[in-house]
Amino acid sequence: MDVKKRSRKLLITHHSSLITVKKPWGKEIWWAVAPKYVGKFLVIHKDHRLSLQYHRVKHETLYTWKGKYVMELNGRKKIQKPGSVVVIPPGTKHRMHAKFGNVTIIEVSTPEVKDVVRLEDDYGRIKIGVRG
Repeated sequence: MDVKKRSRKLLITHHSSLITVKKPWGKEIWWAVAPKYVGKFLVIHKDHRLSLQYHRVKHETLYTWKGKYVMELNGRKKIQKPGSVVVIPPGTKHRMHAKFGNVTIIEVSTPEVKDVVRLEDDYGRIKIGVRG
């Protein structure tokens, strides 16, 4: 895999292996990066949750591979189980919560990996006037 510059701040070049990005809630394993899409595994540890966030441009589709979790979309919560699919268009407020155990989700999205507007965050990553 050859990963090229996708934004002003992200520059990773890596050949023929996966890219692991550690997160306070678990990790992302990037398995595909192309000009028009990105593929990741999201591994969320039990009792952790991602930021309540939305994307201005990025469009995501999530497939639940392992585990059961709570998906919040625009204020509505629904339990997701293996085999479920969630489509997240730009502007959709969303958050995943691994309330029941460890979770693995396959994410395929458009390539705007830095397009994150955090509204709430359990790990103190919200900065006024800063995106990402």
